[in-house]
Amino acid sequence: MSLSKLKKQSPADIAFNIFLAIFMILLVIITLYPIVNTIAISFNDGTDTLRGGIYLWPRVPTLYNYETIFKTTNLDQAFLVSVARTVIASVLNVFFTSMVAYTLTKRDYVFGKAITLIYVLTMYINAGLIPGYLLNKALGLTNNFWVYIIPGLVSAFDLIIVRTYMKSIPGSLMESAEIDGAGEFTIFIKIMLPLTAPVLATIALFCAVNQWNSWFDTFIYNGSNKNLTTLQYELMKALSTAMNQSGSTQHVANTEAAANQVTPVSIRAAITMVAAVPILCVYPFLQKYFVQGMTLGSVKE
Repeated sequence: MSLSKLKKQSPADIAFNIFLAIFMILLVIITLYPIVNTIAISFNDGTDTLRGGIYLWPRVPTLYNYETIFKTTNLDQAFLVSVARTVIASVLNVFFTSMVAYTLTKRDYVFGKAITLIYVLTMYINAGLIPGYLLNKALGLTNNFWVYIIPGLVSAFDLIIVRTYMKSIPGSLMESAEIDGAGEFTIFIKIMLPLTAPVLATIALFCAVNQWNSWFDTFIYNGSNKNLTTLQYELMKALSTAMNQSGSTQHVANTEAAANQVTPVSIRAAITMVAAVPILCVYPFLQKYFVQGMTLGSVKE
């Protein structure tokens, strides 16, 4: 801010700007501290972590927590499966959700309101775990990679967001394309998809985070198949193992016998960082579209 603009401001404006700057700095510190603290704990010795007092820097630095995780059997295969399910599910979810949303924006579609109501009801009514398992089993999706993809192919929440966004696009664009002889699929691919890129990036991020963090479906449907295990499921098993071993570790804490031992706190911190890094690497590239999609998708003229 230039000196001339600063002089034009009233004392109240200056005080407000100072308060706002201090508040934002404190907000950044509060937001970043849990992340920095988790990183410090993940690089600290497990038994030393039991003493507490780890804040911004590891007291007894070690890589043993990460070594324990990366020594987990079948971790490389689990990582590939997690990447595959995340990419495939995100692409298919964006395509089919946007296609259904485009259909529901057509005013001359007779069943538009009924189908929208059915999708909205699924957000409030859930059949439960057992009926869901029996349905997927009847469809042949147990012990199958596609159990990660097909059940969540179209999300009701994402559908509402995309549908609202598409309704804000002038209908004259589609009418002009129809006059030029374009069909519905051509309009959808060449007009609607490019114009809805921000909101599509938003739901792609939602879907990617959900798929990447999911482990319970692996436990239910593919837990016995090592070729279909996922990274989060393997990390969950590593955490369970550390928790089962925590009793004996706590009795020998602060002794040489407890050196290079993992604890639930230390292994959980390391697992959090391993699981979060891929999403943190992708998010900066989608942040611009994410903000635009959430803002524009909620506004109607």
